[in-house]
Formats: sequence, structure tokens, C-alpha cells
Amino acid sequence: MKEVNETDNAVSQVEVVSKVKAIKPAVLLPNALSNLNSVVCKFHPMIDETIPYRNLRSVLSKKRSLHKLIKKLDVKQSARYQRTPEDTYCNVYSFDYCYFAKVYLPTVWWTDAAIKQLQEGIDVTPVFNKTVRPIYSSAIHDWFFKWGESFGWKQMTSLTEIQQRVTEEGGVGIICAKRKTAGLSGHIVPIVPETEKKKAFRENGEVLFPLQSQAGKLNYNYFARKRRDWWNHSRYSSFVLYYHE
Repeated sequence: MKEVNETDNAVSQVEVVSKVKAIKPAVLLPNALSNLNSVVCKFHPMIDETIPYRNLRSVLSKKRSLHKLIKKLDVKQSARYQRTPEDTYCNVYSFDYCYFAKVYLPTVWWTDAAIKQLQEGIDVTPVFNKTVRPIYSSAIHDWFFKWGESFGWKQMTSLTEIQQRVTEEGGVGIICAKRKTAGLSGHIVPIVPETEKKKAFRENGEVLFPLQSQAGKLNYNYFARKRRDWWNHSRYSSFVLYYHE
């Protein structure tokens, strides 16, 4: 696995898709069966009043509430995020993190037919496997280029800058990597604010491994150095960095 090189990133590896007409988010209705102790209805938002939303009053309240969110979601232990013989759930955890951070990241996305209707001004209701379908991390990688800007995401090119903004502003960062083999899942991970005890890994002041939180083959509430520059693994064709205030 090669060391991360911030000049050798996804910007030069992926053709930027032209801007498209913005449409509304694709979000299924919350479902009572979708919860931290359940392994079903994972594409639906959870109904759980004990899960904290990001508090947008101040930078401090944003960061504190995000750490409370990570603690409550408890990706390491919650049944919702545990791998199965068939699958892992990095996309579900990233969706949940963003959903409660009050930022839109898709876990389902519109069909082509639904997009056409929406762009023609016709309202469409999200219906699983009819007007919306699951979207996984390799497809989310491409979704960012085509749709991310219209939902408030800003592409970043520097691990140091994105970690700084997440930590100093209480925003949401994402690393998303695309698999070389079509049809196989990539990986998507939130970059989270640093604390006095939990830090990104730096050399000479530059971030090599951001502070992250993930579901996957192994689940971590927090990690930085443990998985090193996973996004540069040979299984991935490219990766993107995106930030949302």
C-alpha cells in the first residue's frame, strides 16, 4: 500500500461530470424497524429520539454533538452495522452519520426515469426499487461529481485542509473510493473532528491519515493510523474527498 500523496488524488483520476439541474434528495420515510439493534430496513432513516442531531448553534456545539452522535451510533457494537457473509455497511453508517449531522448523502438514489420526471417539474415519491434504488460506495463516488455540489458538498484536494475544516468548523468530511472491478463495492468513510485525545496522524504538520469513523470488514468508532491510507489500495481506481459545512 503506497503512502498518500496529496498531489496524486482523485482530481486527476476521474473525469468531472458537467453540472446538472438540481433535484430533491431521495430519502425513504423513516421506519420503526430501522434501528441500531435491527438488521432490516437499513435503507430507511432510523426512528430513535435518543440519537442526537448535530447542533448547529456554534462550532463547539457542532463538534460536541458529532462526538455524541458517534458514541450513540456505536458502529463497533451496534447490530445495524455488523458485517455479514454477504455484505458490509460502510454506506449505511455514512448515511446515518450524515443524516443526523443534517447533511444529505444518498443511501438510495433516483432511477433515471424518476430523475427525468423531477427535472421536468413532476413531483416523485421515493418508492424502494421503483423510483429509487440502493446506491453503494463506488456509485456514490461518481454521484459526488455529478450531484454533490447541488447538495452543498465541496470537493477538496488536501487531507490536511479537509481535516482542518472538519475540526475547526464542525463540518462533515467524506473519503469515498471506487473499486476497479465494476459491480464490486468500494468504501466510504466519514472524516470526523479531532479532540484533545483523538487526532489525525501527521508528519511535518501535514495530515497523512485523517481521523475517521467507519463500518466495514472491521468497524471503528475512531481511527487514523490503524488503516493507514486505505484509499490508495490497489483494489481502488480512484478516490474523492468532499466537505460539507
